[in-house]
Amino acid sequence: ANYGLYSVPYRAVSAGSGVIFAEDESLVYVATNEHVVDEAQNIAIAFDDAEDTIPATVVGYDSTTDLAVLSVEKADLEAQGIDNVTIAVFDDSGNIKLGEPVIAIGNSLGEGKTTTGGMISAENKKITVEGKELEVIQTDAAINPGNSGGALLDMNGNLIGINAAKTASTEVEGMGFAIPITKAQEVLNNLMTKQTRVEVPVEE
Repeated sequence: ANYGLYSVPYRAVSAGSGVIFAEDESLVYVATNEHVVDEAQNIAIAFDDAEDTIPATVVGYDSTTDLAVLSVEKADLEAQGIDNVTIAVFDDSGNIKLGEPVIAIGNSLGEGKTTTGGMISAENKKITVEGKELEVIQTDAAINPGNSGGALLDMNGNLIGINAAKTASTEVEGMGFAIPITKAQEVLNNLMTKQTRVEVPVEE
């Protein structure tokens, strides 16, 4: 038999995390990393109280800060029995101190919500992630694949950062990074407005 060479198209599935940071009359807004939604054609969000995932729309994104904003229809939430959501409380990430304890929350390895603990290891550190130079908080709280876009919290439960990446190497352990929320807040608020809305191109 003559078997010709051919390629089989497939759809890959990836997981990330997000933080509910705002709402209006009809929408709930979720902050995440731009690299989590980059080139995604379909995005669905899992909420603790919902049986099924709920479709989300990319409102805007900024590759230079690796931030993106998603929106979810409140009607879709209500259809799943979710009548209200908890909005993250922002803290001033400029006040963090070395050694301060923190908690990272996210969808680690795509297995569902997990929390890890650690401390602030460095402030205002510059790193390069996928060609982007970011100013970040460094923590030794475990930040694994799937945690990107999740919350870095202080011990009062307030949001101080958006988890972004970790240094992955057999020689390196305990180096996770988060985008400081004080720097992210203005970007997120701008992305949430229609004036800065950018559509993700969808391949035909």
